[in-house]
Amino acid sequence: MSSTSSHRRTSHTPRRRAAAVALVGVAALVAAAVQSGAATAAPDRAPSASAAADPGALPKKLTPAQRAELIREAEAGKADTARQLRLGAQEKLVVRDVVQDRDGTTHTRYERTYAGLPVLGGDLVVKTAKDGSTEGVARATRAAIKPATLTPAVGAARAERQALAAAKAEEATSPDVNRAPRKVIWAANGTPTLAWETVVGGFQHDGTPQELHVVTDAATGEKLFEWEAVQTGTGHTVYSGTVPLTTTQSGSTYNLTDGARGGHKTYNLNRGTSGTGTLFSGPDDVWGNGTPSNLESAGADAHYGAALTWDYYKNVHGRNGIRGDGVGAYSRVHYGNNYVNAFWSDSCFCMTYGDGSGNANPLTSIDVAAHEMTHGLTSVTAKLVYSGESGGLNEATSDILGAAVEFSANNSSDVGDYLIGEEININGDGTPLRYMDKPSKDGSSKDNWYSGIGSIDVHYSSGPANHFFYLLSEGSGAKTINGVSYNSPTADGLPVTGIGRAKAEQIWFKALTTKFTSTTNYAGARTGTLAVAGELYGTTSAEYKAVQDAWAGVAVGSRSGGGGGGTSFENTADVAIPDRGAAVTSPVTVTGRTGNAPSNLQVAVDIVHTYIGDLQVQLVAPDGTAYTLKGYGTGGSADNLNTTYTVNASSEVANGTWLLRVQDNAAADTGYINSWKLTFP
Repeated sequence: MSSTSSHRRTSHTPRRRAAAVALVGVAALVAAAVQSGAATAAPDRAPSASAAADPGALPKKLTPAQRAELIREAEAGKADTARQLRLGAQEKLVVRDVVQDRDGTTHTRYERTYAGLPVLGGDLVVKTAKDGSTEGVARATRAAIKPATLTPAVGAARAERQALAAAKAEEATSPDVNRAPRKVIWAANGTPTLAWETVVGGFQHDGTPQELHVVTDAATGEKLFEWEAVQTGTGHTVYSGTVPLTTTQSGSTYNLTDGARGGHKTYNLNRGTSGTGTLFSGPDDVWGNGTPSNLESAGADAHYGAALTWDYYKNVHGRNGIRGDGVGAYSRVHYGNNYVNAFWSDSCFCMTYGDGSGNANPLTSIDVAAHEMTHGLTSVTAKLVYSGESGGLNEATSDILGAAVEFSANNSSDVGDYLIGEEININGDGTPLRYMDKPSKDGSSKDNWYSGIGSIDVHYSSGPANHFFYLLSEGSGAKTINGVSYNSPTADGLPVTGIGRAKAEQIWFKALTTKFTSTTNYAGARTGTLAVAGELYGTTSAEYKAVQDAWAGVAVGSRSGGGGGGTSFENTADVAIPDRGAAVTSPVTVTGRTGNAPSNLQVAVDIVHTYIGDLQVQLVAPDGTAYTLKGYGTGGSADNLNTTYTVNASSEVANGTWLLRVQDNAAADTGYINSWKLTFP
């Protein structure tokens, strides 16, 4: 029987939109059947910097064969690379991904092992010039991988019990160990140590499949970390309009297999919660009728949304499939019963969609498809751990690039915007799930970074990165884009001028694929995006300064001119930080204030140090209360700390002597406090 690709059109019945304005729902979802036709309202362009990107620094469009050859070369040379990086005798590199710029610069992403054990949080990216010289290394940790022992004092059974208890604490249903504890080296924070990693299956409290990773200290039995590998969100319903689908004909039967995009397939789970279900197939090449009751409609949505996302990554960023290997993921629709969610799973390399409340609103749409497929992209590139600040950046990446795909689709029925999840009406009042211009409008997300943001749900800690992307693209203040009104504030009250969405997308994508690691936090994201802006436009460019200003607009780092709003008190005297020594302090005396300090006290820290992961940095109020700005073992691979923190100091009297207290907790790296500043907005 012959197998050929066809471009099948899907018949849909036009449906009235729930909201009066054309909004976009990105959030944590994937895939959709999209409407055809060009958007009637062209996106309003933000004021943009005029410089063109250095063409040599843009990603090269690699064929799967070219990428495979680069990986073979990296594999052949990984022992030499390990020696150049001065890794220990028991450390080995494992090649995970390779991307290349047009000028021949290559970015190779590695995992590490130690004595044959996986090193979690030991990943790194090596930047190599065309001539083979190493130009830079981005590391998830710069701590030496030298665990005190490789013999566990705590057995696997105890680790299993702890992992199951963690799952039950999250109200999991039928939790069970689906991957027995394995010995690993935990290096994501603090001193690398022998640990057990246990994976618990079952279902999360909302019916989403569970893949909970729990890391247990093999010496003490203490839980070191946990994260959920199945990444979730909320999406849209079936869309109106008629759209082309690429399908496959086998004899007299057609099926939803996209031979033009890596063999992506779309399956019908028919309310099941496991397996792949049944591949959509039929005697004709017309799929669905646009109503949720017709099971083909959601399948068409998911299939089309996946195609749009594939095309965006290939045409805009030169990436041939999620992994860059030309192989498609697959989609599953009609998951469970009344399941109001959609999710990405690494274990199946697939996207899955529920049908919503009453099985009447399939969570399938353009932005949802892009959001979920982007979780897959993140999993094979930066692999941002889905917890803490890295988890917020993981979620924001899916929102950011999901919005980019929707704008790129330029669809008349679903024009691009910076609103997330407005179609599903999850709140029951027609409001979106999330707002990129001012995340706090949803009642839970955060507009700006603060020292405790890593402790909240990743869908809410994504707010500052979403806000940063909006500011970088469009700028601050009131404006209307595609009929939607926005009014984006900044943390310091100063304006930000956008550089245009296309440049912002390119900067974020390249930072994700060449600078971010599994442990990247907000400070690391600022460092990575600035590095990319410098490569593309130069460090004196308007684009580089806009990245600085947009991050300052969400309380991460200082402005391009080094300034900020409000009344400031600063200490510029250098204070040496002893290597693995006692804590040192630098004082700032505040006078002339009345009452207590504000809830958004700005603490600008400039520390020169060869490895900031060793440092614990605290603000000490006049009464001795300490606020941890940066914990020991955090900060990723950055060499210096130049960041503005937001502290809720409203319980402290403003006037008096405040201290910046810094301690170096590990050996081999040195530095000093260069300056620090308190700003009362």
